[in-house]
Amino acid sequence: MSLRFKLLLVALSTLALPWAGWQFVEQTEALLRQGQEQALLASAGMLAKALDARRIELPQTESVLYVNRVGEPIVVDGYGDDWATLKPFAQALGPAHDAQKLRVLLARGRDGLYLFAEVRDATRTRVDPTDPRAAISDHVTLVLVRGAETQRYLLSSAAPGAFGAPAQGRAEGLPDHVSGVLQEDGSGYRIELRLPRGVEPERIGLGVYDAAQPGTDSPEPRALIAYDDAAARTLQPLVPEHARARIVAADAWLLADAGRLAAADAAREEKSGWLANLVYRAAIAPAFSGSAALGGDPPRIDATEVWQALSGVAATSWRAAEQDGVVVLAAAVPLQGAEGTRGALLLEQANRALPLLANRALLGLAGATLAALAIAGAILLIFGASLSFRIRRLRNAAERAVRTSGRLDGPLPLIDSPDELGDLARSFGRLVDEVGSYTEYLRTLASKLSHELNTPLAIVKSSLDNLDHHELPAAARPYLSRARDGAERLGTIVRAMSEANRIERAIASADAEDFDLRALVAGCAEGYRTLCGGRELRLDLPAAALPFHGAPELIAQALDKLFDNARSFTPVDGWIALVLERDGNGATIRFANSGSLLPAAMQERLFDSLVSMRGKGAAGGETPHLGLGLYVVRLVAELHRGHAAARNLDDDRGVEFTLTLAGMPRRRLAEDDATA
Repeated sequence: MSLRFKLLLVALSTLALPWAGWQFVEQTEALLRQGQEQALLASAGMLAKALDARRIELPQTESVLYVNRVGEPIVVDGYGDDWATLKPFAQALGPAHDAQKLRVLLARGRDGLYLFAEVRDATRTRVDPTDPRAAISDHVTLVLVRGAETQRYLLSSAAPGAFGAPAQGRAEGLPDHVSGVLQEDGSGYRIELRLPRGVEPERIGLGVYDAAQPGTDSPEPRALIAYDDAAARTLQPLVPEHARARIVAADAWLLADAGRLAAADAAREEKSGWLANLVYRAAIAPAFSGSAALGGDPPRIDATEVWQALSGVAATSWRAAEQDGVVVLAAAVPLQGAEGTRGALLLEQANRALPLLANRALLGLAGATLAALAIAGAILLIFGASLSFRIRRLRNAAERAVRTSGRLDGPLPLIDSPDELGDLARSFGRLVDEVGSYTEYLRTLASKLSHELNTPLAIVKSSLDNLDHHELPAAARPYLSRARDGAERLGTIVRAMSEANRIERAIASADAEDFDLRALVAGCAEGYRTLCGGRELRLDLPAAALPFHGAPELIAQALDKLFDNARSFTPVDGWIALVLERDGNGATIRFANSGSLLPAAMQERLFDSLVSMRGKGAAGGETPHLGLGLYVVRLVAELHRGHAAARNLDDDRGVEFTLTLAGMPRRRLAEDDATA
């Protein structure tokens, strides 16, 4: 993981600031909401007391039938198309074991009271109401009660269509018969009828009789309740501005409503965008607990808040309004009577200011946070880039020092810096100085040893020569011969070290000239063929001449060292490849051979002084090797502004030595005259 990436992770930790700010905004919004809830509950409580003072009558808590309001006349055809919007509010009046068997809807129009009954019955026994068997056939029992009078009717038909059901007895103020329409399908049948004005009952009872499952059909008459226009007029002046109030009965049926949900004009003038609304609903107040039944104008408000108020406990909730950027606060309080809770008052208020305030605070926080994050991120990125750049400079200088055996081509960067990187650079500087001193000592060790060993070696040789002129026992002659061989080998080593020292001085003072590098390599290759023995020499040269500016003798000497190294490690039946390639303004020489591979740890150190991988007799003789050959190759490459490298071949069949040469720099005429 890079340092810049780590600093980026550190910068991301500043995201804790907007999270803390968001928590603050959320808590502030919650406090504002709680304050508004308490205020609306107080308003609802005062409104409930005002209703009690005006003595608005509420229905009893017994079972009731709700009479819905309809604006258009209902067509009595038995199909129920006019009742489609009211069907979700149908009341189940079936037997105790299957209440949904009979579902009933009532509605009051201008011309009377309409009734729609839907019966679930897959098996049918059809007879007319006047048939003696009607009491034991499928039918719906209708009971009408007005004052002390009660009338009973059997609603059935032998076939789909209109029917007439006579009253079972006589009662003042109630019709002698009722007429309606019956329609049926595979799941059951439907009955629709209308009671004219003037004979409308005060209570209605409905029961269903199924011939396939005989049982009682004595329904209990229920009181009728409906929307109370007088109560709505009484409620209207008491409702606060921009609010709506609804009075519900004990079964959550709507009795009266007044007011209108609308946000305050001052808040409505300032509209928030869709993004602000999305942020508010998703981040600030995502938990809207209000029931969906509170919206619209349903005849029955089947909402949790209403049922809680009907149980005697006040409740509040929030919900999103249909208008963007508006939320609705609802407060439901119980309406108490002599017999306990007889209804509930639902007070709702639309609010646009709360989302606006929350969004304004959140957007302000977001803007400040983004600015702070941008500034902090930019500072951290600049700091990280600067720090990583300084570290890379120090690393590159250290790597160059390692590649050049501890020699620096200039002062170590950051050496004067007062911070921790400066301390590290100074420590590296001391280390490089120590390595350079040690490397310089190793570099001059050969010349020092050759100089120091010449005198004792001459004494040993002269002593051996003097011993050779004296008579020695026969047994001592082999030891004398071995001592002379050792002295000769030691002399060979000293001469090799002296030669290496001379080569270094010769390389440093070599003069450059223009020549054809292709011709030089080709000539050297022809000379190598006679030395290859049974080894195959593969030559790959460019088709045209390759002009080059450098020291041809030194390049030829480097090629000799590389060929000698390749021949030493190539088996007799192996191969040696020499390749010359044009490389921009310079050239690349590749010497490859089959045989043993290079250890990974030696590939970087192979061109250092006094480093050798040859064992005794590696080339077939006893001549010692001091590891100076490839060191000379490196010096020649560096003189020609190039480098030398070694690697194992990709197929692991041998090794390859690469000599990259860019050419020696051309001297100016003034410099040549000064040298002369």
